[in-house]
Amino acid sequence: MLENVLTETARMLSVLNDGFPQVQAMTGAQARATVAARLQPVENPDDVSRTEDLLAESAHGPIPLRVYHPHGESRPRPVVVFLHGGGFVFCSVESHDGFCRRLARHTDAVVVSVDYRLAPEHRAPAAAQDAHAAVCWVAEHADRLGIDAARIVIAGDSAGGNLAAVVPLMLRDLGGPTIAGQVLLYPVIEPDFSTPSYQRYATGHFNTQAAMEWYWQQYLGGDPATAALAGPAEYVIPSRAATLSGLPPAVVVTAGRDPLSSEGNHYAAALRDAGVPVRHRHYPELFHGFLTIGPFGPAEAARELLWHDIQRLLTHPTGSAASVTKENE
Repeated sequence: MLENVLTETARMLSVLNDGFPQVQAMTGAQARATVAARLQPVENPDDVSRTEDLLAESAHGPIPLRVYHPHGESRPRPVVVFLHGGGFVFCSVESHDGFCRRLARHTDAVVVSVDYRLAPEHRAPAAAQDAHAAVCWVAEHADRLGIDAARIVIAGDSAGGNLAAVVPLMLRDLGGPTIAGQVLLYPVIEPDFSTPSYQRYATGHFNTQAAMEWYWQQYLGGDPATAALAGPAEYVIPSRAATLSGLPPAVVVTAGRDPLSSEGNHYAAALRDAGVPVRHRHYPELFHGFLTIGPFGPAEAARELLWHDIQRLLTHPTGSAASVTKENE
């Protein structure tokens, strides 16, 4: 079994490394257009009953949302507010459309995907502000969306994982609905490029150190070591919060062959140390982005566990069902 995983992982990494554009040599607009041109048609449109595209009003302007409604009888369902990855620079509700359809089907939850503002045109903390506003809007429009506002989970992958970590801090500090959990999929946490996983996996594993440094530069507007942050640092770099106490239960997924592995591991441990219930699933042989690659066979079992973990959060909004252990898959 492990041999098959390693073989398939090596094959997929070869495809990704050869095919993904060198975004760090582009402008933000060029990278966005290049990545968008690579999108493939969605293969699972029937995973949901219907979708609708809406606009959430906010202090910073309207925020596009795509809402995924599961099959089955009409009733107030729990909701997952999803924040896509893409280095804060590219991707959209379109790039993660297939994943959100799977998420809605397998959790039997309404999924709301947020098309937040992108860098470098919109620097930090614009994306986080949009994510926070979207969660508040969803809770305020529960009847319109057919959801149970007492069962909201926020989730995101990569840069979206950063936003899914930041929004609970903003809700705690600035106000908003009480959410049932945060789901952080190989999250971008901090611009520290000296960690063990950066040293080990800087190249050859799809997500590179050069690309990550460029993403942070686009989001912050300069060198991450010296760029001035607009507003509280933790609304951009969640690990800089004075305390992580009082946050909702977390599911954290990390991949061993990912330069972000160390910071994800550290953040999961910091949440646990602050008294936050944490279920940390670590996949030593997998790489950044594996969960959203539909045809990648070794990700299927991990997705099944993810659906289960999200359902646990949605079923136990107080967090009583969340684990406090790290699980190596």
